[in-house]
Amino acid sequence: MRLGVLDIGSNTVHLLLVDAHPGARPVPYASHKRPLQLVSYLDSEGRISDEGQQELVGFIRQARAFASDHRAEDFLAFCTSAIREAGNGADVLNRVEAETSVVLQELSGDEEAAMTFQAVRRWYGWGTGSILNLDIGGGSFEMAMGHDELPEVARSVPLGAGRLTREWLPGDPPAPRDVKKLRRYIRQTLKESAVSFAPLGEPHLVAGTSKTFRSLARIAGAAPSAAGPFVRRTLRLQDLALWAKRLEAMSVADRTNLDGVSELRARQVLAGALVAEAAFEVFNVTEMDICPWALREGLILRRFDTLMFEAEEPMPSVGVGHVHLGSR
Repeated sequence: MRLGVLDIGSNTVHLLLVDAHPGARPVPYASHKRPLQLVSYLDSEGRISDEGQQELVGFIRQARAFASDHRAEDFLAFCTSAIREAGNGADVLNRVEAETSVVLQELSGDEEAAMTFQAVRRWYGWGTGSILNLDIGGGSFEMAMGHDELPEVARSVPLGAGRLTREWLPGDPPAPRDVKKLRRYIRQTLKESAVSFAPLGEPHLVAGTSKTFRSLARIAGAAPSAAGPFVRRTLRLQDLALWAKRLEAMSVADRTNLDGVSELRARQVLAGALVAEAAFEVFNVTEMDICPWALREGLILRRFDTLMFEAEEPMPSVGVGHVHLGSR
């Protein structure tokens, strides 16, 4: 079947169509996205303006039509911190439903962390052992760790790269004193949250998800996205620390010339690097793997899991189109 997943994030709005069936690996079919930084439409009271709501509603209508034109049989839509933390978030959700008939599922930060972890677990498998997954979004930073399909601990803190850039780094390039203050704030926030992870011990694998981690790994020399999802990409603390210093001294215009850094994310990549570096140090990490699956894939997998266990017909034992075990 073909499933459409609409992701309303802090930096972009993205519809992904995938083909799959219960028990199968979801294969991307088509994508429709555009930059839309909803936080840039916030007024002095933290409410999304009418203009921002119109932009959002317009894209969701486009996404719905795109999914229909490409024969999507199922449709999921979710939103994260951009709407969750807006002063009029509930009103925005109601308007979207009234004008587009799309119901946006509002995820909490801990739910984001848990669903992203589930996707990471599926990607690496049970043989990996315990996993610590870190995810830097535009508005928040998610952490999750565990030995099972779902994490034993999942936390979300307001350390998104976009949020920190707006609130702490107004200059271009930023003033050294502002960077120093931000470093101190990030470390203090992470130390408080990391306490709950201590009883779980050392993870067997540390994974990073999100565009920010992918960009940082690419800057540090990892393979480009064109090389495909099965190429191993890593990010090392020594490279990250070096590039955090370099990014601090660079203008936004200069950052856009770096491999893996888009114009949209050039302003906030420094804040992302500072969060990543602090997380490495707080969790005593020297290297992480960059996982190609994240929140969207977690929602897709959960949807197909539900379909599998709700199916009226028996589950296939060796895949669709094959005979059952024991058949003659």
